Amino acid sequence: MTQLSKTTSTCETQWKMLLLQVFTLIYLTSVCAAQDGTASTPPEETSNVPPTSYDPPVPSVTSDLSDVYINETVVLKCSISSSSGWTFTWEKNGQRLSQNADFSFQDQNSKLKISANRKDLSGSYTCRGEKQGKGSKTSKATDVKVNEPPAPFLIRQTDWADVFVSEAVSFKCEPNLPAEWKIIWYKNYQPLDKEGPSFNIESVTENDKGAYACQAKLKSRPFSTGFSNTTNLNVKSNNPKLTLSRSPDFAIFYPEESINFTCNVDVTSGWKYQWYKDGGKISDSSSNTHTIASLKPSDKGWYHCKVQRGKGPLYESNNESVEVAVNKPKPGLTKSPTFPMYPGESINFTCDVAMYSGWEYEWYHKGVKIPSFSSKTITIGPVTHGDRGDYRCLAKRGQLRTDQSDPVSLEVSDPPTPILKLLSPWSDVFENEVLTFSCEVSSSEWTFTWHKNQNLIADEKGSVLNNTAAKVSDRGQYSCKVHHKHRKGVSSASSNISTVSVYDKLPTPTLSRDPIFTPMYSGETVKLKCAVDVSSGWSYRWYKDGSTLNKPGKELSIDLKVSDKGGYSCEATRGEQTSTGRSKETQLDVREIPVPSLSHKTQWLDVFPTESVQLSCRMEGSSGWTFIWYKDGKEYHEGTVTNNETESILSISQASLSHRGQYLCSGRLKGRTVSSPKSSSVELQVYDKLPTPTLSRDPIFTPMFIGETVKLKCAVNVSSGWSYHWYKNGSTLNKPGTELSIDLNLSDKGGYSCEARRGEKTSTGRSKETQLDVRDGKPTVTLTQNPSDKLMHTSDLISFTCHVNISSGWKYIWYKDNKRLTSSGTIHQIDSAKTSDSGSYRCQVERETTTTFSSDSRDVELNIEERPKANIVLLTTWSEVFSTDSLKLECDVMGSSDSWNYTWYKEGFNVSRSVSSTYKVTPHNDPEQSLYTCEGIRTERPMFSQRSDSYRTKNLLLKRRILLSISGCLFFGIIAVFIGCVALRIFRKPVAADDKQDETTLFLTMAQLKDRNDAPCPLVEYITDADMNPPDKEGEENGTSCSEATSLPITTLDEQAATTNGKETTENGGGMVSFLQ
Repeated sequence: MTQLSKTTSTCETQWKMLLLQVFTLIYLTSVCAAQDGTASTPPEETSNVPPTSYDPPVPSVTSDLSDVYINETVVLKCSISSSSGWTFTWEKNGQRLSQNADFSFQDQNSKLKISANRKDLSGSYTCRGEKQGKGSKTSKATDVKVNEPPAPFLIRQTDWADVFVSEAVSFKCEPNLPAEWKIIWYKNYQPLDKEGPSFNIESVTENDKGAYACQAKLKSRPFSTGFSNTTNLNVKSNNPKLTLSRSPDFAIFYPEESINFTCNVDVTSGWKYQWYKDGGKISDSSSNTHTIASLKPSDKGWYHCKVQRGKGPLYESNNESVEVAVNKPKPGLTKSPTFPMYPGESINFTCDVAMYSGWEYEWYHKGVKIPSFSSKTITIGPVTHGDRGDYRCLAKRGQLRTDQSDPVSLEVSDPPTPILKLLSPWSDVFENEVLTFSCEVSSSEWTFTWHKNQNLIADEKGSVLNNTAAKVSDRGQYSCKVHHKHRKGVSSASSNISTVSVYDKLPTPTLSRDPIFTPMYSGETVKLKCAVDVSSGWSYRWYKDGSTLNKPGKELSIDLKVSDKGGYSCEATRGEQTSTGRSKETQLDVREIPVPSLSHKTQWLDVFPTESVQLSCRMEGSSGWTFIWYKDGKEYHEGTVTNNETESILSISQASLSHRGQYLCSGRLKGRTVSSPKSSSVELQVYDKLPTPTLSRDPIFTPMFIGETVKLKCAVNVSSGWSYHWYKNGSTLNKPGTELSIDLNLSDKGGYSCEARRGEKTSTGRSKETQLDVRDGKPTVTLTQNPSDKLMHTSDLISFTCHVNISSGWKYIWYKDNKRLTSSGTIHQIDSAKTSDSGSYRCQVERETTTTFSSDSRDVELNIEERPKANIVLLTTWSEVFSTDSLKLECDVMGSSDSWNYTWYKEGFNVSRSVSSTYKVTPHNDPEQSLYTCEGIRTERPMFSQRSDSYRTKNLLLKRRILLSISGCLFFGIIAVFIGCVALRIFRKPVAADDKQDETTLFLTMAQLKDRNDAPCPLVEYITDADMNPPDKEGEENGTSCSEATSLPITTLDEQAATTNGKETTENGGGMVSFLQ
């Protein structure tokens, strides 16, 4: 560009130029955005090719189906592969088609959709194309055939519609279709999981009841026929009812007769019949009748039938029996009455043939025909002994004669002779006793008469003669006779004779006893015997203290118990009324066998050698005993035994180890088998030597102090009966008893012992001596602090120890500022000190006894201050950001003038322990920009400081560099602009008039720019990647910072002047292009 013509332009003018450049940049951006980025294509030049002849193309027709069924849809597609943009017309059998309910067109008529709902839509279909007034040839014809779909027909292959549970049913779907079809089965128009031309139910259940149908479906496409006819299947839950009957219904059949059976079923279709005899199958038949034309004896048995349909279950009828006689009928002969006859009576005989009539009869007696008798019933009487014997009969009809009947015997005998029995158990009775006779005969058809001394006793006709109160006058001979109740004139001969004696007074029973000892003891047996020396048949009753004993019998044997003690008597009875009265009473004194009492006459049972022992075995309240001694279960015969009637004394003068053991005793009555139980045992313990007493003391503290109490206890853990004696420094103390309690004074200091004695000779000797150390005053209590520094700091570990200079058994109590603490034991510890732990500490000790005795330590003052805290300071200054790649951190303990060493931590881990307070962070040792803390340490208190707050080094140098770069660019940019303005004002010269360029040609207009292809878009020149993708705004230091890659939009005034005054074009120099408005 040329220089401006006006040299008098001011600095304000330069600023206006800068603003103009900015506005021009915005304007050019809008223009570039509005320009079409694609280059215009020049129009194609038309070649002058001579025209050629037109050869119409031949369209092709494709079809998804050729053979279809009514209600299917066919789509024909017409296409010309050489070009596009055709429209088509369709013809059927040469007739052009138009769109209607049967035909519809799609995709510029290139597709023909045929709704094949009739057979007359079958035919040959063609198409033609038309484009820009030109047509194509007609396509090759495509045949479409519309067929009637097959009509399935359901056939039930079983002959019955009503079926029973477990029967089989078969269905078939007709006709047999080609393989592309499949058959679907339905029940109640719901699809079943069954396919195929046949459908079988092998075992019908009640759930199979319903209407069945079938349907055919194409396997290749979704087309189905209509449903077939429906067939109902009725399922009966109950089995069919079978009834077997026979004709004729005779109870018994004879050979050569016929019989007919009929098997009736309440459901009468499709049954097959099976006939059985005695469980075995005899025939199969389709008829429900079975006939036996000529019966034989082998036809006898039980008959039944079974029915079945198809492959279903068998159903069984009831049983009918057939009885076939083996031989000709045989008559039966009976007589009436059936009992034996007595002379002068009459009897009837009857001959009977079952189930037949019109018979004639022949009669036989003892094998000889009786010619005068031919009827069914005959009468014989009055009978005599000559009519006895066998009778027979036979029946005849025409030429048929039955066999003779079995014989029936007629017995004729005299009446029976009765037997007289004395029912009373004795024939010699006492007055008022019961006297009873019975008259016995072999049957019950008799009445009785009684006789005494062959004279009839009036009003006595029963089979029993009962005299309830006998008298002396009833003495005599008794007999009886019998007479038939219903057969007049039948009487027996007299029975046998019975003689009776009657006494006028009752006897007295005699009571005896064996043995007769008094008293008796439990376990012994005594027998009492009651006797009556007159007559017989006596039963005996026993009484104890007047009460009846349930002990029948003449003798009473008693295994004695104490409860059997008392007075016993007896009584003899017979019948219900006869009693002799009670005998004289005898007394039984029954006692428990006493248990001997075993005791020791000496004071103790555990003895020492040379001591004496005496044991006493005593039977209280009884005498006549001898005694037996036992040791360890065996009889003992050593020692000296002194016996009297009630006591036995066993004396051992000088005990030895052989006398150890368990001692018992028992008693035995002289002259009797009574032995007492063994006494309770007494164990005698004999020691081999004398024991040594044990001296104990409570408490066992050493030393002890005045005012405390101590108890001494002397014990011998062997045997008993000891008395105790006390000694101090060898001198006897007048302090009897097993314990010695002492309230301590200085005079009680010394050695103590004890001794145990019993009897006059036995002494244990003295125990081992125990020393008592008694002191005046109190023990010294020392309190120490660890560490011992007077000044401590927070979080320090501090412990106090309480020490007593002497003795033991102390309990420790802690105080702070005279307030009791919860600590116990010799140590009180502060794990992490706080300022509130400052104060005065002391401890106190007490004895762990009931005696109150305590001593306090001195007070220890503890002062706790806050621990100083470390702080991190960044030492790297702003002036060093461009000359170094590391940061220098300094750790300082705030408010402390002490000398410190330092420990540095990164993310909580120790990274440096150094005397120096500084730490350098470089990109090598901190690539992740971590958190840093520090801590001061020293060898004196406080030995460490609190850790500093955390310090993060995230891109700190980079942030500072960016901030300094931006600030410097802004500052120097302003300076450069200012210097440029001053320089232009001073050094710029005016331009001559002839050198001035025409301003009208200096800048291109917008219209010119739009017509040029070589003009660059200013936005392309000045908008860089950095401008399109500005960096994220960073935060402040030590938080977030700007990226180091951020471009700084800073230019110098020289660069601006070069951009303004340069003679280079934007194509070469990349400068700004001015636009003339």
